[in-house]
Amino acid sequence: MGRMITIKALKYNPNSKVSKAHFAKYELEETPGMTLFIALSKIREEMDHDLSFDFVCRAGICGSCGMMINGVPKLACRTLTKDYKDGVIQLMPMPAFKLIKDLSVNTGEWMEGMSKRVESWIHTNEEIDFTKLERPIEPDVAQEVFEIDRCVECGICVAACGTKLMRPNFVGAVGLNRVARFYADPQDNRTDEDYYELVGDDDGVFGCMSLLACEDNCPKHLPLQSKIAYMRRKLVALR
Repeated sequence: MGRMITIKALKYNPNSKVSKAHFAKYELEETPGMTLFIALSKIREEMDHDLSFDFVCRAGICGSCGMMINGVPKLACRTLTKDYKDGVIQLMPMPAFKLIKDLSVNTGEWMEGMSKRVESWIHTNEEIDFTKLERPIEPDVAQEVFEIDRCVECGICVAACGTKLMRPNFVGAVGLNRVARFYADPQDNRTDEDYYELVGDDDGVFGCMSLLACEDNCPKHLPLQSKIAYMRRKLVALR
């Protein structure tokens, strides 16, 4: 028999007039290799059908199951219950995003706004002929763009960011990472001045306090701080 673990999950429905925020306590037997996603699924299936949380891929690829786990933003599907030695795990929804219910937040709405804000698409005057092969890109450049583009937009870097909690309009590491992605892409014709207009202020690249929480907690281990520092060096001359 495995050990018994205790999960305390915040429950609150902002769309209900009678709902009050409180922690629901669940006790269950730990199984070998149990992730927090498995534990939450067991709770919802056997103990509390009303518990809300998000998931899609269950493999750390979609980024849907981000939540605060003992005060730290993580993906539930990649968090092992055995790593919590005292067997007590407290769950809360990620801050900075609109709460849907319980542990579920609307990261999609925020990410869509961020994407539009940094104009997250290729800017070019070149006429594209889809009947022909794409213009080749040097392998090292393509690899750099691919590395930055591995972001799954889970929102963990936003939830971990002290600047974001103090500046509601801060574009966050995910937004600055997106800017760096297009800056590195030779197919994008935007200039430093164009990027400065997008993120050259305290709600953009100059607002980051370099606390490193975004990179420390990123489940994809992206070099977020180095990309932010790179963009800052490129744009500081235009201030």
